Amino acid sequence: MVARDLLNRLKEMLGPALLRVDTPADDRIFIHVERDAIRAVCRHVFRDLGARYVISIGADDRPFSGQYLVAHDFAFDAAHLLGSVVTHVPEGDPRLDSITPDVPAANWAERELRDLVGIEPVGHVEPKRLILPDGWPEGAHPLRKDVAWNFVPEGYDPERAFKFGEPPPGCTVVPFGPFHPTLDEPAHFRLYVEGEVVRGCEYRGFMVHRGIEKLAESVLSYNDIPMAAERICGICGCVHNVAYAQAVEEAAVLRAPPRAEYIRTIMLEIERLHSHLLWVGLACHILGFDTLFMQSFRIREPVMWIAEKISGNRKTYALCLIGGVRWDLTLELIAELRRVLDTLEAEWRAVIKAVLGDKNVQQRARGVGVADRSLVQELSLIGPVARAAGVPLDCRRDHPYAAYDRVEFEVVTHEGGDVWARIVVRMKEVLQSIEIIRQCLDKMEPGPIQLAITDELPVGRYGLSSVEAPRGESHHFVITGENHRPRRWRVRAPTYQNLQAVPAMIKDQQLADMTITLGSIDPCFSCTDRFEIVDLATSTTRVWSAEELARLARAGRR
Repeated sequence: MVARDLLNRLKEMLGPALLRVDTPADDRIFIHVERDAIRAVCRHVFRDLGARYVISIGADDRPFSGQYLVAHDFAFDAAHLLGSVVTHVPEGDPRLDSITPDVPAANWAERELRDLVGIEPVGHVEPKRLILPDGWPEGAHPLRKDVAWNFVPEGYDPERAFKFGEPPPGCTVVPFGPFHPTLDEPAHFRLYVEGEVVRGCEYRGFMVHRGIEKLAESVLSYNDIPMAAERICGICGCVHNVAYAQAVEEAAVLRAPPRAEYIRTIMLEIERLHSHLLWVGLACHILGFDTLFMQSFRIREPVMWIAEKISGNRKTYALCLIGGVRWDLTLELIAELRRVLDTLEAEWRAVIKAVLGDKNVQQRARGVGVADRSLVQELSLIGPVARAAGVPLDCRRDHPYAAYDRVEFEVVTHEGGDVWARIVVRMKEVLQSIEIIRQCLDKMEPGPIQLAITDELPVGRYGLSSVEAPRGESHHFVITGENHRPRRWRVRAPTYQNLQAVPAMIKDQQLADMTITLGSIDPCFSCTDRFEIVDLATSTTRVWSAEELARLARAGRR
Protein backbone atom coordinates (compact mmCIF):
# COMPACT_ATOMS: atom_id res chain seq x y z
CA MET A 1 0.00 0.00 0.00
CA VAL A 2 2.76 2.47 0.91
CA ALA A 3 4.76 1.60 -2.20
CA ARG A 4 1.68 2.12 -4.40
CA ASP A 5 0.85 5.47 -2.76
CA LEU A 6 4.48 6.58 -3.16
CA LEU A 7 4.43 5.57 -6.82
CA ASN A 8 1.26 7.54 -7.50
CA ARG A 9 2.65 10.66 -5.85
CA LEU A 10 5.91 10.43 -7.79
CA LYS A 11 4.09 9.94 -11.10
CA GLU A 12 2.09 13.08 -10.44
CA MET A 13 5.17 15.06 -9.40
CA LEU A 14 7.69 13.87 -12.00
CA GLY A 15 5.80 12.86 -15.10
CA PRO A 16 8.22 11.57 -17.78
CA ALA A 17 11.23 12.12 -15.45
CA LEU A 18 10.07 8.98 -13.63
CA LEU A 19 11.58 6.23 -15.80
CA ARG A 20 10.33 3.14 -14.01
CA VAL A 21 9.61 1.66 -10.58
CA ASP A 22 10.59 -1.87 -9.55
CA THR A 23 8.90 -3.54 -6.57
CA PRO A 24 10.52 -6.99 -6.30
CA ALA A 25 8.84 -7.52 -2.92
CA ASP A 26 6.23 -5.85 -0.74
CA ASP A 27 8.95 -4.31 1.42
CA ARG A 28 11.30 -3.12 -1.37
CA ILE A 29 11.01 -0.37 -3.98
CA PHE A 30 13.53 0.91 -6.58
CA ILE A 31 12.65 4.26 -8.16
CA HIS A 32 14.53 5.02 -11.41
CA VAL A 33 14.50 8.70 -12.38
CA GLU A 34 16.17 11.11 -14.80
CA ARG A 35 19.36 12.69 -13.54
CA ASP A 36 17.87 16.19 -13.28
CA ALA A 37 15.06 14.95 -11.04
CA ILE A 38 17.21 13.26 -8.37
CA ARG A 39 17.34 16.17 -5.92
CA ALA A 40 13.60 16.89 -6.10
CA VAL A 41 12.71 13.24 -5.53
CA CYS A 42 15.06 12.86 -2.56
CA ARG A 43 13.83 16.11 -1.01
CA HIS A 44 10.23 14.91 -1.37
CA VAL A 45 11.00 11.49 0.10
CA PHE A 46 12.98 12.91 3.03
CA ARG A 47 11.11 16.14 3.85
CA ASP A 48 7.54 15.47 2.79
CA LEU A 49 7.21 11.72 3.29
CA GLY A 50 9.42 11.55 6.40
CA ALA A 51 11.68 8.74 5.17
CA ARG A 52 14.98 8.14 6.91
CA TYR A 53 18.10 8.57 4.80
CA VAL A 54 20.31 5.46 4.80
CA ILE A 55 23.24 5.82 2.37
CA SER A 56 24.25 6.84 -1.16
CA ILE A 57 25.93 4.43 -3.56
CA GLY A 58 28.04 5.20 -6.60
CA ALA A 59 28.96 2.53 -9.14
CA ASP A 60 30.93 2.43 -12.36
CA ASP A 61 28.27 0.93 -14.63
CA ARG A 62 30.05 1.89 -17.88
CA PRO A 63 30.88 -1.69 -18.96
CA PHE A 64 27.15 -2.51 -18.84
CA SER A 65 25.18 0.70 -19.55
CA GLY A 66 27.91 3.10 -20.67
CA GLN A 67 27.18 5.34 -17.68
CA TYR A 68 27.78 5.71 -13.97
CA LEU A 69 25.07 4.73 -11.49
CA VAL A 70 24.01 6.56 -8.33
CA ALA A 71 21.48 5.26 -5.80
CA HIS A 72 20.22 7.05 -2.69
CA ASP A 73 18.75 4.56 -0.21
CA PHE A 74 15.91 5.52 2.16
CA ALA A 75 13.91 3.69 4.83
CA PHE A 76 10.19 4.10 5.51
CA ASP A 77 10.47 2.55 8.94
CA ALA A 78 6.84 2.74 10.02
CA ALA A 79 5.78 1.10 6.75
CA HIS A 80 8.53 -1.57 6.90
CA LEU A 81 9.78 -0.46 3.47
CA LEU A 82 13.33 -0.02 2.16
CA GLY A 83 13.75 1.92 -1.07
CA SER A 84 16.35 3.25 -3.45
CA VAL A 85 16.21 6.28 -5.76
CA VAL A 86 18.37 5.35 -8.75
CA THR A 87 19.71 7.40 -11.63
CA HIS A 88 22.47 7.19 -14.26
CA VAL A 89 25.15 9.80 -14.94
CA PRO A 90 26.79 10.17 -18.38
CA GLU A 91 30.43 9.16 -18.71
CA GLY A 92 31.32 12.46 -20.36
CA ASP A 93 29.67 14.58 -17.66
CA PRO A 94 30.00 12.81 -14.29
CA ARG A 95 28.10 15.40 -12.28
CA LEU A 96 24.91 15.18 -10.24
CA ASP A 97 22.96 17.66 -8.14
CA SER A 98 23.88 17.26 -4.50
CA ILE A 99 21.04 16.26 -2.17
CA THR A 100 22.95 17.33 0.96
CA PRO A 101 21.36 20.83 1.12
CA ASP A 102 17.99 19.08 1.55
CA VAL A 103 19.20 15.85 3.20
CA PRO A 104 22.08 16.80 5.55
CA ALA A 105 22.64 13.14 6.43
CA ALA A 106 24.01 12.57 2.90
CA ASN A 107 27.07 14.81 3.50
CA TRP A 108 29.75 12.13 3.82
CA ALA A 109 28.27 9.70 1.32
CA GLU A 110 28.24 12.27 -1.49
CA ARG A 111 31.82 13.27 -0.75
CA GLU A 112 32.70 9.57 -0.97
CA LEU A 113 30.97 9.40 -4.37
CA ARG A 114 33.38 12.02 -5.65
CA ASP A 115 36.48 10.50 -4.08
CA LEU A 116 36.03 6.88 -5.07
CA VAL A 117 33.93 6.97 -8.25
CA GLY A 118 34.57 10.48 -9.54
CA ILE A 119 30.95 11.73 -9.57
CA GLU A 120 30.84 15.40 -8.60
CA PRO A 121 27.97 16.38 -6.22
CA VAL A 122 27.17 19.83 -7.60
CA GLY A 123 26.17 22.29 -4.87
CA HIS A 124 27.51 20.24 -1.97
CA VAL A 125 27.77 22.30 1.23
CA GLU A 126 31.24 20.99 2.19
CA PRO A 127 33.25 20.14 -0.96
CA LYS A 128 36.26 18.56 0.76
CA ARG A 129 37.81 15.14 0.40
CA LEU A 130 36.64 12.42 2.73
CA ILE A 131 38.21 9.05 1.91
CA LEU A 132 41.24 9.79 -0.23
CA PRO A 133 44.30 11.46 1.32
CA ASP A 134 45.15 14.98 0.20
CA GLY A 135 48.28 13.66 -1.54
CA TRP A 136 46.17 11.52 -3.90
CA PRO A 137 46.24 13.06 -7.42
CA GLU A 138 43.11 14.38 -9.10
CA GLY A 139 41.39 12.13 -11.61
CA ALA A 140 42.35 8.81 -9.96
CA HIS A 141 39.20 7.15 -8.60
CA PRO A 142 39.73 3.68 -7.11
CA LEU A 143 36.20 2.28 -7.59
CA ARG A 144 36.18 2.75 -11.34
CA LYS A 145 36.26 -0.54 -13.20
CA ASP A 146 39.39 0.35 -15.18
CA VAL A 147 41.39 0.83 -11.95
CA ALA A 148 43.06 -2.27 -10.49
CA TRP A 149 42.51 -3.18 -6.84
CA ASN A 150 46.22 -2.66 -6.06
CA PHE A 151 46.62 0.53 -8.12
CA VAL A 152 48.89 3.28 -6.77
CA PRO A 153 48.72 6.40 -8.99
CA GLU A 154 51.74 8.31 -10.19
CA GLY A 155 52.29 11.46 -8.23
CA TYR A 156 50.82 10.14 -4.98
CA ASP A 157 52.36 12.07 -2.08
CA PRO A 158 51.77 10.21 1.23
CA GLU A 159 53.40 13.03 3.21
CA ARG A 160 50.99 15.76 2.16
CA ALA A 161 48.98 16.94 5.18
CA PHE A 162 45.22 17.35 5.32
CA LYS A 163 44.02 20.96 5.23
CA PHE A 164 41.77 21.79 8.14
CA GLY A 165 39.63 24.89 8.36
CA GLU A 166 40.52 27.97 10.37
CA PRO A 167 39.46 27.97 14.05
CA PRO A 168 36.84 30.48 15.17
CA PRO A 169 38.20 33.77 16.59
CA GLY A 170 39.50 33.45 20.12
CA CYS A 171 39.71 29.66 20.03
CA THR A 172 42.67 27.38 20.60
CA VAL A 173 43.17 24.21 18.54
CA VAL A 174 43.27 21.03 20.64
CA PRO A 175 43.98 17.86 18.64
CA PHE A 176 42.11 14.74 19.76
CA GLY A 177 43.83 11.90 17.92
CA PRO A 178 44.75 10.48 15.49
CA PHE A 179 46.31 8.46 18.31
CA HIS A 180 44.91 9.01 21.77
CA PRO A 181 44.84 6.97 25.02
CA THR A 182 41.05 6.51 24.79
CA LEU A 183 40.98 5.72 21.05
CA ASP A 184 41.74 2.15 20.04
CA GLU A 185 41.89 3.19 16.38
CA PRO A 186 43.15 6.24 14.46
CA ALA A 187 40.78 9.18 14.04
CA HIS A 188 41.50 12.88 14.24
CA PHE A 189 39.14 15.40 15.83
CA ARG A 190 40.40 18.97 15.60
CA LEU A 191 38.70 20.69 18.52
CA TYR A 192 38.35 24.48 18.66
CA VAL A 193 38.36 25.36 22.34
CA GLU A 194 37.62 28.61 24.16
CA GLY A 195 38.86 28.21 27.72
CA GLU A 196 37.51 24.78 28.64
CA VAL A 197 34.53 24.91 26.26
CA VAL A 198 34.47 23.34 22.79
CA ARG A 199 33.14 25.84 20.25
CA GLY A 200 33.68 23.80 17.10
CA CYS A 201 35.09 20.58 15.73
CA GLU A 202 36.37 19.15 12.45
CA TYR A 203 36.85 15.45 11.80
CA ARG A 204 39.36 13.64 9.62
CA GLY A 205 39.30 9.88 9.43
CA PHE A 206 39.59 7.03 6.90
CA MET A 207 43.34 6.86 7.47
CA VAL A 208 43.38 3.09 7.15
CA HIS A 209 40.57 2.62 4.64
CA ARG A 210 41.02 -0.95 3.45
CA GLY A 211 39.21 -1.08 0.11
CA ILE A 212 37.18 -4.21 0.94
CA GLU A 213 34.43 -3.22 -1.50
CA LYS A 214 36.99 -3.03 -4.32
CA LEU A 215 38.37 -6.47 -3.46
CA ALA A 216 34.83 -7.88 -3.53
CA GLU A 217 34.25 -6.85 -7.13
CA SER A 218 37.78 -7.64 -8.29
CA VAL A 219 39.23 -10.64 -6.47
CA LEU A 220 36.80 -12.35 -4.09
CA SER A 221 33.81 -14.58 -4.89
CA TYR A 222 30.31 -14.55 -3.39
CA ASN A 223 31.19 -17.00 -0.62
CA ASP A 224 34.61 -15.46 0.03
CA ILE A 225 33.07 -12.10 0.83
CA PRO A 226 31.30 -13.08 4.09
CA MET A 227 34.74 -13.74 5.60
CA ALA A 228 35.95 -10.30 4.50
CA ALA A 229 32.70 -8.66 5.60
CA GLU A 230 33.14 -10.14 9.06
CA ARG A 231 36.41 -8.25 9.37
CA ILE A 232 34.93 -4.85 8.68
CA CYS A 233 34.34 -4.48 12.41
CA GLY A 234 36.04 -6.17 15.33
CA ILE A 235 32.80 -6.28 17.34
CA CYS A 236 29.96 -6.35 14.77
CA GLY A 237 31.50 -8.93 12.42
CA CYS A 238 28.53 -11.30 12.43
CA VAL A 239 26.27 -8.36 11.59
CA HIS A 240 28.13 -7.63 8.36
CA ASN A 241 28.42 -11.34 7.61
CA VAL A 242 24.63 -11.75 7.81
CA ALA A 243 23.79 -8.41 6.13
CA TYR A 244 25.90 -9.21 3.08
CA ALA A 245 24.51 -12.74 2.74
CA GLN A 246 20.95 -11.45 3.00
CA ALA A 247 21.54 -8.76 0.36
CA VAL A 248 22.79 -11.35 -2.13
CA GLU A 249 19.99 -13.76 -1.23
CA GLU A 250 17.40 -11.05 -1.80
CA ALA A 251 18.88 -10.13 -5.17
CA ALA A 252 18.97 -13.78 -6.23
CA VAL A 253 15.50 -14.56 -4.76
CA LEU A 254 16.88 -17.10 -2.31
CA ARG A 255 15.88 -17.71 1.30
CA ALA A 256 17.86 -19.59 3.91
CA PRO A 257 16.10 -22.52 5.64
CA PRO A 258 14.14 -21.65 8.83
CA ARG A 259 16.68 -23.30 11.13
CA ALA A 260 19.48 -21.26 9.54
CA GLU A 261 17.46 -18.07 10.10
CA TYR A 262 17.05 -18.92 13.78
CA ILE A 263 20.78 -19.64 14.11
CA ARG A 264 21.61 -16.30 12.45
CA THR A 265 19.32 -14.56 14.94
CA ILE A 266 20.88 -16.34 17.92
CA MET A 267 24.43 -15.49 16.87
CA LEU A 268 23.49 -11.87 16.16
CA GLU A 269 22.05 -11.55 19.66
CA ILE A 270 25.08 -13.23 21.22
CA GLU A 271 27.12 -10.59 19.44
CA ARG A 272 24.84 -7.85 20.78
CA LEU A 273 25.26 -9.24 24.30
CA HIS A 274 29.03 -9.21 24.32
CA SER A 275 29.12 -5.81 22.58
CA HIS A 276 26.81 -4.11 25.08
CA LEU A 277 28.59 -5.73 28.03
CA LEU A 278 31.90 -4.49 26.64
CA TRP A 279 30.55 -0.98 26.05
CA VAL A 280 28.99 -0.57 29.49
CA GLY A 281 32.27 -1.64 31.06
CA LEU A 282 34.30 0.80 28.97
CA ALA A 283 31.84 3.64 29.62
CA CYS A 284 32.17 3.05 33.36
CA HIS A 285 35.95 3.03 32.98
CA ILE A 286 35.91 6.38 31.14
CA LEU A 287 33.74 7.81 33.94
CA GLY A 288 36.03 6.45 36.66
CA PHE A 289 33.85 3.55 37.83
CA ASP A 290 36.42 0.79 37.39
CA THR A 291 34.65 -1.67 39.68
CA LEU A 292 31.80 -1.92 37.16
CA PHE A 293 34.34 -2.02 34.34
CA MET A 294 35.85 -5.19 35.80
CA GLN A 295 32.47 -6.69 36.66
CA SER A 296 31.19 -6.15 33.11
CA PHE A 297 34.19 -7.89 31.63
CA ARG A 298 33.87 -10.77 34.09
CA ILE A 299 30.19 -11.23 33.27
CA ARG A 300 30.92 -10.98 29.54
CA GLU A 301 33.51 -13.75 29.44
CA PRO A 302 31.10 -16.76 29.50
CA VAL A 303 29.32 -15.22 26.50
CA MET A 304 32.62 -15.28 24.61
CA TRP A 305 33.23 -18.87 25.66
CA ILE A 306 29.89 -20.12 24.37
CA ALA A 307 30.42 -18.25 21.09
CA GLU A 308 33.74 -20.07 20.72
CA LYS A 309 32.13 -23.44 21.46
CA ILE A 310 29.49 -22.85 18.79
CA SER A 311 31.73 -21.50 16.03
CA GLY A 312 35.31 -22.30 17.01
CA ASN A 313 36.14 -18.63 17.57
CA ARG A 314 35.36 -16.06 20.25
CA LYS A 315 34.55 -13.31 17.77
CA THR A 316 34.76 -14.05 14.03
CA TYR A 317 32.22 -16.85 13.64
CA ALA A 318 32.42 -17.46 9.86
CA LEU A 319 28.70 -18.05 10.15
CA CYS A 320 27.12 -17.41 6.75
CA LEU A 321 27.28 -18.80 3.28
CA ILE A 322 24.88 -17.63 0.59
CA GLY A 323 21.71 -19.57 1.37
CA GLY A 324 22.41 -20.60 4.94
CA VAL A 325 24.93 -21.04 7.75
CA ARG A 326 27.99 -23.19 8.38
CA TRP A 327 27.36 -24.15 12.00
CA ASP A 328 24.48 -25.98 13.67
CA LEU A 329 23.57 -26.00 17.36
CA THR A 330 23.70 -29.35 19.10
CA LEU A 331 21.48 -30.24 22.04
CA GLU A 332 24.49 -29.98 24.35
CA LEU A 333 25.32 -26.47 23.11
CA ILE A 334 21.70 -25.37 23.46
CA ALA A 335 21.59 -26.59 27.07
CA GLU A 336 24.84 -24.80 27.90
CA LEU A 337 23.68 -21.61 26.19
CA ARG A 338 20.53 -21.62 28.33
CA ARG A 339 22.66 -21.91 31.48
CA VAL A 340 24.87 -19.04 30.36
CA LEU A 341 21.80 -16.86 29.76
CA ASP A 342 20.32 -17.68 33.17
CA THR A 343 23.52 -16.69 34.97
CA LEU A 344 23.98 -13.61 32.81
CA GLU A 345 20.48 -12.35 33.50
CA ALA A 346 20.83 -12.67 37.27
CA GLU A 347 24.21 -10.96 37.37
CA TRP A 348 23.29 -8.24 34.90
CA ARG A 349 20.21 -7.17 36.85
CA ALA A 350 22.55 -6.46 39.77
CA VAL A 351 24.78 -4.38 37.48
CA ILE A 352 21.81 -2.38 36.21
CA LYS A 353 20.76 -1.64 39.78
CA ALA A 354 24.28 -0.51 40.69
CA VAL A 355 24.72 1.79 37.69
CA LEU A 356 21.24 3.31 37.75
CA GLY A 357 21.67 4.13 41.42
CA ASP A 358 25.15 5.65 41.15
CA LYS A 359 24.98 9.44 41.54
CA ASN A 360 28.55 10.01 40.33
CA VAL A 361 27.87 8.31 36.99
CA GLN A 362 24.69 10.33 36.58
CA GLN A 363 26.48 13.60 37.31
CA ARG A 364 29.10 12.85 34.64
CA ALA A 365 26.56 11.62 32.05
CA ARG A 366 23.34 13.66 32.37
CA GLY A 367 23.11 16.58 29.96
CA VAL A 368 26.36 15.58 28.26
CA GLY A 369 26.71 14.92 24.52
CA VAL A 370 23.07 15.59 23.67
CA ALA A 371 21.66 14.38 20.36
CA ASP A 372 17.99 15.33 20.45
CA ARG A 373 15.14 14.24 18.17
CA SER A 374 15.77 16.99 15.62
CA LEU A 375 19.44 16.05 15.24
CA VAL A 376 18.47 12.38 14.94
CA GLN A 377 16.10 13.25 12.11
CA GLU A 378 18.39 15.64 10.23
CA LEU A 379 21.45 13.39 10.30
CA SER A 380 19.52 10.09 10.25
CA LEU A 381 21.18 8.89 13.44
CA ILE A 382 20.58 5.28 14.38
CA GLY A 383 20.81 2.62 17.07
CA PRO A 384 21.09 3.51 20.77
CA VAL A 385 21.83 7.14 19.82
CA ALA A 386 18.38 7.45 18.24
CA ARG A 387 16.56 5.34 20.83
CA ALA A 388 18.13 7.38 23.65
CA ALA A 389 16.45 10.45 22.11
CA GLY A 390 13.06 8.75 22.31
CA VAL A 391 13.02 7.65 18.65
CA PRO A 392 11.90 3.97 18.57
CA LEU A 393 14.06 2.94 15.62
CA ASP A 394 15.12 -0.72 15.37
CA CYS A 395 15.63 -2.66 12.13
CA ARG A 396 14.79 -5.93 13.86
CA ARG A 397 11.20 -4.71 14.19
CA ASP A 398 10.96 -2.15 11.36
CA HIS A 399 12.59 -4.26 8.63
CA PRO A 400 12.51 -7.78 10.06
CA TYR A 401 15.03 -10.32 8.78
CA ALA A 402 16.30 -13.75 9.81
CA ALA A 403 13.82 -14.96 12.49
CA TYR A 404 12.97 -11.60 14.06
CA ASP A 405 9.44 -11.72 12.68
CA ARG A 406 8.87 -14.80 14.86
CA VAL A 407 9.99 -13.42 18.21
CA GLU A 408 8.64 -10.73 20.53
CA PHE A 409 10.77 -8.04 22.13
CA GLU A 410 10.62 -4.45 23.31
CA VAL A 411 12.36 -1.63 21.49
CA VAL A 412 14.03 0.09 24.46
CA THR A 413 13.90 3.89 24.40
CA HIS A 414 14.74 6.68 26.81
CA GLU A 415 14.37 10.45 26.84
CA GLY A 416 17.07 13.06 27.08
CA GLY A 417 19.33 12.09 24.18
CA ASP A 418 22.42 12.36 26.40
CA VAL A 419 25.15 9.96 27.50
CA TRP A 420 23.06 8.83 30.47
CA ALA A 421 20.17 7.87 28.20
CA ARG A 422 22.50 5.82 25.99
CA ILE A 423 23.80 3.98 29.06
CA VAL A 424 20.25 3.13 30.14
CA VAL A 425 19.22 1.95 26.67
CA ARG A 426 22.17 -0.38 26.24
CA MET A 427 21.88 -1.85 29.72
CA LYS A 428 18.20 -2.69 29.28
CA GLU A 429 18.73 -4.04 25.76
CA VAL A 430 20.87 -6.81 27.23
CA LEU A 431 17.78 -8.26 28.88
CA GLN A 432 15.85 -8.08 25.61
CA SER A 433 18.60 -9.98 23.79
CA ILE A 434 18.50 -12.73 26.41
CA GLU A 435 14.76 -13.15 25.83
CA ILE A 436 15.15 -13.17 22.03
CA ILE A 437 17.71 -15.99 22.22
CA ARG A 438 15.47 -17.99 24.56
CA GLN A 439 12.53 -17.65 22.18
CA CYS A 440 14.68 -18.78 19.25
CA LEU A 441 15.86 -21.84 21.16
CA ASP A 442 12.25 -22.69 22.04
CA LYS A 443 10.88 -22.25 18.51
CA MET A 444 13.75 -23.59 16.39
CA GLU A 445 12.90 -26.95 14.81
CA PRO A 446 15.21 -29.57 13.26
CA GLY A 447 15.96 -29.13 9.58
CA PRO A 448 18.60 -28.21 7.02
CA ILE A 449 20.87 -25.24 7.59
CA GLN A 450 21.95 -24.64 3.97
CA LEU A 451 20.19 -24.38 0.61
CA ALA A 452 21.50 -26.53 -2.22
CA ILE A 453 22.37 -23.89 -4.84
CA THR A 454 23.27 -25.50 -8.17
CA ASP A 455 22.68 -22.64 -10.64
CA GLU A 456 24.71 -19.49 -11.20
CA LEU A 457 23.26 -16.46 -9.43
CA PRO A 458 21.39 -14.05 -11.74
CA VAL A 459 23.25 -10.98 -12.99
CA GLY A 460 22.29 -7.33 -12.59
CA ARG A 461 19.85 -7.76 -9.69
CA TYR A 462 19.70 -5.33 -6.75
CA GLY A 463 19.62 -6.39 -3.12
CA LEU A 464 19.19 -4.33 0.08
CA SER A 465 19.76 -5.59 3.59
CA SER A 466 19.56 -3.72 6.89
CA VAL A 467 20.67 -5.47 10.09
CA GLU A 468 20.48 -3.95 13.57
CA ALA A 469 24.04 -4.01 14.91
CA PRO A 470 24.72 -3.19 18.59
CA ARG A 471 25.66 0.32 17.41
CA GLY A 472 22.70 0.70 15.03
CA GLU A 473 21.70 -0.20 11.50
CA SER A 474 24.30 -1.76 9.18
CA HIS A 475 23.12 -1.49 5.58
CA HIS A 476 24.41 -3.46 2.60
CA PHE A 477 23.62 -2.75 -1.06
CA VAL A 478 24.49 -5.33 -3.72
CA ILE A 479 24.29 -5.52 -7.50
CA THR A 480 24.92 -9.09 -8.61
CA GLY A 481 27.50 -9.60 -11.31
CA GLU A 482 29.54 -11.85 -13.49
CA ASN A 483 32.40 -14.19 -12.55
CA HIS A 484 30.62 -15.32 -9.37
CA ARG A 485 31.04 -11.97 -7.62
CA PRO A 486 29.01 -8.75 -7.24
CA ARG A 487 29.35 -5.85 -9.64
CA ARG A 488 28.98 -3.50 -6.68
CA TRP A 489 28.81 -4.05 -2.95
CA ARG A 490 28.32 -1.01 -0.72
CA VAL A 491 28.56 -1.20 3.07
CA ARG A 492 27.28 1.46 5.46
CA ALA A 493 28.28 0.71 9.04
CA PRO A 494 26.40 2.49 11.86
CA THR A 495 29.40 4.53 13.01
CA TYR A 496 29.57 6.10 9.53
CA GLN A 497 26.28 7.88 10.18
CA ASN A 498 26.49 8.52 13.92
CA LEU A 499 30.02 9.91 13.78
CA GLN A 500 28.78 12.85 11.71
CA ALA A 501 26.83 14.07 14.77
CA VAL A 502 29.82 14.34 17.12
CA PRO A 503 30.62 18.00 16.25
CA ALA A 504 27.05 18.98 17.17
CA MET A 505 27.03 16.78 20.28
CA ILE A 506 30.26 18.26 21.68
CA LYS A 507 29.60 21.91 20.73
CA ASP A 508 29.48 24.23 23.78
CA GLN A 509 30.34 21.29 26.05
CA GLN A 510 33.31 20.96 28.38
CA LEU A 511 36.51 19.67 26.79
CA ALA A 512 36.65 16.98 29.49
CA ASP A 513 33.36 15.55 28.17
CA MET A 514 34.74 14.88 24.69
CA THR A 515 35.92 11.37 25.55
CA ILE A 516 32.64 10.05 26.97
CA THR A 517 30.59 11.85 24.30
CA LEU A 518 32.53 10.14 21.55
CA GLY A 519 32.54 6.87 23.46
CA SER A 520 28.77 7.02 23.91
CA ILE A 521 28.16 6.36 20.19
CA ASP A 522 30.43 3.30 20.53
CA PRO A 523 32.58 4.31 17.55
CA CYS A 524 34.37 1.82 15.36
CA PHE A 525 36.81 3.40 12.89
CA SER A 526 38.96 0.74 11.27
CA CYS A 527 41.77 -1.65 12.04
CA THR A 528 45.32 -0.35 11.84
CA ASP A 529 47.31 -1.36 8.79
CA ARG A 530 50.60 -2.22 10.48
CA PHE A 531 51.79 -3.99 13.59
CA GLU A 532 54.72 -4.02 15.97
CA ILE A 533 57.01 -6.94 16.78
CA VAL A 534 58.56 -7.15 20.26
CA ASP A 535 61.68 -9.27 20.77
CA LEU A 536 61.25 -10.66 24.29
CA ALA A 537 64.94 -11.47 24.60
CA THR A 538 66.20 -7.95 23.86
CA SER A 539 63.02 -5.87 24.48
CA THR A 540 63.54 -4.20 21.09
CA THR A 541 60.58 -3.33 18.90
CA ARG A 542 60.08 -3.00 15.18
CA VAL A 543 57.15 -1.73 13.14
CA TRP A 544 56.45 -3.64 9.91
CA SER A 545 55.38 -1.64 6.88
CA ALA A 546 52.50 -2.52 4.57
CA GLU A 547 54.97 -3.46 1.83
CA GLU A 548 56.81 -5.88 4.14
CA LEU A 549 53.54 -7.48 5.22
CA ALA A 550 52.50 -7.94 1.59
CA ARG A 551 55.80 -9.67 0.80
CA LEU A 552 55.40 -11.97 3.79
CA ALA A 553 51.85 -12.86 2.73
CA ARG A 554 52.95 -13.71 -0.81
CA ALA A 555 55.84 -15.81 0.49
CA GLY A 556 53.45 -17.68 2.80
CA ARG A 557 51.10 -18.53 -0.08
CA ARG A 558 54.01 -19.98 -2.05
